[in-house]
Amino acid sequence: MEDVPVVRGVEDFERFFRGEYRAVLGLAIVLSGSRSAGEELTQDAFLVTFREWDRVGRLDNPGAWVRRIVANRSVSRFRRVVAETRALFRLNSQARRVGHMDLDAGLDVWSEVRRLPRRQAQVVALTYLDDLPRRAVAEILGCGEETVKTHLERARRTLADRLGPFEGGF
Repeated sequence: MEDVPVVRGVEDFERFFRGEYRAVLGLAIVLSGSRSAGEELTQDAFLVTFREWDRVGRLDNPGAWVRRIVANRSVSRFRRVVAETRALFRLNSQARRVGHMDLDAGLDVWSEVRRLPRRQAQVVALTYLDDLPRRAVAEILGCGEETVKTHLERARRTLADRLGPFEGGF
């Protein structure tokens, strides 16, 4: 008969957490390149682990499972940071060419996007970060292309009012 750890609940998870936290945090810091990002990845991984603890606690090596979450999410985070950096570069390049926006304004763009209504922010992010056509954005969001067009137009108007117009921008 296989030796399967007995899951008793929160106490076992707490013991697991205390035993693994420092090592998982170290991995997350190394993979993400920053302490704050590493802490966020670690918290996220342990939250997922806690939610799945009834199953994960029975695994031969739950520590490996939580480390895999950190590794996978660090790759996702890296991709997201790269995509955002590219988008900010494009926005800053456009601002420099036109001169209507302050050179540092591109850094404020995404904070303004986050202030938009949820659906408008999603449309802007998918359109500019992922460089997706309207049809693909509509498919991802489960709405029609005209709805995407409307949200994008409203978002562009709002962002132009807040940030000032610039060529090729919103």
